[in-house]
Amino acid sequence: MSELTHDLGRGLPGSVLHAGLLAQGSGLWEDAHRAARAMASRPATTHPESAGLFHGAPAAAFALHAAGHPAYRSALATLEQPLAAMISARLEAAHRRIDSGRPPRMREYDLISGLTGLGAYLLHRASGPEPLRGVLRYLVRLLTEPVRVGSHDVPGWWTSDGPAGRPDDSMPAGHANFGMAHGVAGPVALLALAARAGHLVPGRHEALAASCRLLERWAQPAPDGGAAWPETLSVEAWAAGPVPQYRAGRPSWCYGTPGIARALQLAAIACGRQGSRTRAEDLLAACLGDPVQLARVTDLTVCHGWAGLALAADRAAVDASAASSLREMSADLRAEFTARLVSDPLPQSAGLLTGADGVLLTSHTLNTSRPVGSGWATCLLLT
Repeated sequence: MSELTHDLGRGLPGSVLHAGLLAQGSGLWEDAHRAARAMASRPATTHPESAGLFHGAPAAAFALHAAGHPAYRSALATLEQPLAAMISARLEAAHRRIDSGRPPRMREYDLISGLTGLGAYLLHRASGPEPLRGVLRYLVRLLTEPVRVGSHDVPGWWTSDGPAGRPDDSMPAGHANFGMAHGVAGPVALLALAARAGHLVPGRHEALAASCRLLERWAQPAPDGGAAWPETLSVEAWAAGPVPQYRAGRPSWCYGTPGIARALQLAAIACGRQGSRTRAEDLLAACLGDPVQLARVTDLTVCHGWAGLALAADRAAVDASAASSLREMSADLRAEFTARLVSDPLPQSAGLLTGADGVLLTSHTLNTSRPVGSGWATCLLLT
C-alpha cells in the first residue's frame, strides 16, 4: 500500500479529497482526518523525476487544499517551498530541452505527471500568480514551437515516448497523443482555464487558436456520422494526415472524445472562436448520442468510465451555447450514471481516477439537490 499513500488517482489523496469535500457540507470530518493522518504517515516526495499532480507531494497538497480544513494549513505551508523549488527546476529543464530542439518525454508536460498537472495545482491553489504564469509561458512554447523528428516537423508536444510513457521499440520516433491525461488536450485546457481566471501570458491567444485548428483538423469522420480523435499517432500516421473514415474508441475522459472536446470548447471560448466552440459541442453531442460508443464504457470510474463521461458532459453543458443540445443530453447522461450506481459494482479500490472515491465524489457533484462544488475537477482540467 505504500506506493498508494500519495497517489491521487489510486490511493489516499483521493480519499482525503472525497471525504473532505463531503465534510464541508456535513461538518463530519472524522473520515477525512483519518485519511489525512494515514497520508501524512510517510514523507511525500518532491523529487522532480517522480512527483506530479497525481503522485507525491503535489497530490497530497491538492487533496488537502481542496478539502479546506483549517487543521491542514500547517501541512500545506510546509509543502509550499519544496513544491515551488521542484516546479522551478522542472521548468528550467523543460526550457533547456526546448532550446535543444529535442521532443519531450511524456512526463515533462502531461497532466498526470508533468508540468500541466503542476499548473493545474497552482491554478486551484491560487496562492500567487507568478509560478503559474511560468508554467503557462512554457505551455505556449510547447504548443507553438515545433520539433524535428527524423525528416518530419512535428508539434512541440510530440513525445519521444510510447503510449506507456517510456521508450517503445514499436514507436521508435515517439508518438502524438491527443488525450486529456497524457496528451495535448491537457495543456490546451489548462491554458484556456487559466485565461478564464485572468492569468494571461504573451502568445496565449495564438497558441489557443492554433490548438483549435489542430484539434478540428484531426477530428476524423466516423463511418456512421460524427467524428472522433485518434488516441495516439505514429510519425508515419501523422505525416499521412487524417484518414477519411475512423472508428471511434471508448468515450473516456482520459483519452477519448469527452476530454478532448471539452479542451477544444474551453480553448475556443478563451480565444473567441465561435465556429470552433460549435464544432466541439457538436462532436461531444454526437458522442453522447451514439449507442455504439457508449457501449464501450464498461465501468463506473472517472478515468475511463461513466463518472468521467458524465462529469465532462456536465461541465461542457454548463458552458454550451444556447443552440447546443448538450444541456438536455448531459441531464440524460447524469440520469444514466445515477441508475448505473445502483446496478453496477463500485470499484473495490480507493482513489480519484480508478477507485470508488472518484465515482462517489462525481455522484455528489452531479446531485442537483445537494451538490458538492465542482472546483475539485480542476485536477481533471474540466473546470
